[in-house]
Amino acid sequence: MTAEMRFGATLAVHATTIEGLLQLDVPVHGDNRGWFKENWQREKMTALGLPELGPVQNNISFNKSRGTTRGIHAEPWDKYISVATGSVFGAWVDLREGPGFGNVFTTVIDPSVAIFVPRGVGNAFQTLEDSTAYTYLVNEHWSPEAEYVFLNLADETADIAWPVPLEQAELSDKDRAHPRLGDVVPLTFN
Repeated sequence: MTAEMRFGATLAVHATTIEGLLQLDVPVHGDNRGWFKENWQREKMTALGLPELGPVQNNISFNKSRGTTRGIHAEPWDKYISVATGSVFGAWVDLREGPGFGNVFTTVIDPSVAIFVPRGVGNAFQTLEDSTAYTYLVNEHWSPEAEYVFLNLADETADIAWPVPLEQAELSDKDRAHPRLGDVVPLTFN
């Protein structure tokens, strides 16, 4: 299963089923040489409703095999997620204290789709192609002292329909051991 990249789309921002989690259509322009996109353009994106991000760090996760699965991790910073090569099935779970706790949103991300993830929303992905490069901007530097919340990828309440069954996917032992939703203490922000 691979995504069908959309060339020539207009930049647009869409609300999702999780408050503050936004999906973006990112224009990709292609020809016989390949493609080009303006992955992050602050002025255009904030004009369409994307919150001010103020990136301080850019991270790239290279995943060599289809079915590599990472997450579900919620951090105390915002993220802007995109894919440079390949495609992923993305899954987000609201792990913030409040009425949205436990809400789930999933979609496929290829180079023509990006996601803004607000702090406290758990993020996970599964690669749909070999050699997928998943990239994300964050507005706080990583810190081992930061408050993180984790959710088990196989949580029955979230009921995420992973394209590659988790028994066949490449996962870390840490991700396999995360708690179920009933045992998660939601993130709170002052």
